Amino acid sequence: MLNYYWRLLATLWGFISFSLGGLLISVTLFPWFYVVVRDPLQRKLRAQYVVYRIFGIFLSQLCFLGVMKLTVHQRDKLQNAPGKLVIANHPCLLDVVSIISVLPRADCVVKSALWRHPFLAWVVRGASYIRNDNDAEKLLDRCVASIKQGNPLVIFPEGTRTKPGQPLKFQRGAANIAVRGDIDILPITVSCYPTTLTKADKWYHIPSKPFHLQLWVGDVIQTQKIIADCEHNSTKSRRLTQYLLDYYTKEIESHERTRE
Repeated sequence: MLNYYWRLLATLWGFISFSLGGLLISVTLFPWFYVVVRDPLQRKLRAQYVVYRIFGIFLSQLCFLGVMKLTVHQRDKLQNAPGKLVIANHPCLLDVVSIISVLPRADCVVKSALWRHPFLAWVVRGASYIRNDNDAEKLLDRCVASIKQGNPLVIFPEGTRTKPGQPLKFQRGAANIAVRGDIDILPITVSCYPTTLTKADKWYHIPSKPFHLQLWVGDVIQTQKIIADCEHNSTKSRRLTQYLLDYYTKEIESHERTRE
């Protein structure tokens, strides 16, 4: 019981430190970048590297405090990430934090609400992440342009966190990007057990033991091999979306059986 309350307090501290950390770099490092780094691309890369380091420190803190464990399987495959569309399923709140913490110069498509967040607004602005409420064509063009610059672009095909016990539902956004830019995909499968920080959970709904967040980095998916016999972009996107949905359904079921 004592361990439970310790982890509850540590979880609260995690949320506080994340918000304060975002505010701190927003009023110190990022304004400094705007003053001393004139090249917008270099400024963006430096800001994204800071986010990568801060996210890594944040997760290390949670692991040290006994809130969670983090394991990255097939980490060596992350060397394939530059110039790829990096996709993942989305079971918990820390998915994007954990993925960006292993990708030093990752770009990311994020919810527009973060541009108005009191603690994180200047973080997402400083890192030049891509808003998901842009005009659809402009959004696709920005995503493709970022990947063509050599960045890994992180996106969650579900669009929001998975509801526990519900089948996966993928939107076509990720497939549209891959088809538009003829871009290959690096899949990461995320597992969180015991489940926590889901869309239905409050922050204080913590599990009975430290949760284990695991990332499985897969082999690169060659987009053209999947859509080669499709004629229209709409058909290509549907084909690719279904392929990705089937891939993740099988991966998640496989990892759940292994855990059992």
